[in-house]
Amino acid sequence: MSPENKKKLNILRKKLDKIDDRLIDIIKIRTNLVTEVVKLKDYKNQIIDKKRISIILKKIKKKSISKRIDPQITNRIWKNMIWSYINYERKIFKKK
Repeated sequence: MSPENKKKLNILRKKLDKIDDRLIDIIKIRTNLVTEVVKLKDYKNQIIDKKRISIILKKIKKKSISKRIDPQITNRIWKNMIWSYINYERKIFKKK
């Protein structure tokens, strides 16, 4: 890699790091909201709402297409996030 490209790469990586920091802050906010949501659920079988998951994924696909983002990327991210939070809810629910 040329010195010029290496410098450009470092600049881009710093920008990515800043975005990661913002994402962490957003994930913290989302986690707090999910914690509140699980408190409202009376039964463990209320944790997975397949209809809502389907609606969310369809909405994300539409938004991705409109913003010219590969929908496969956002679909994978959201599916992973959804299932991570489902596992988080299960963990919290056990403590109730």
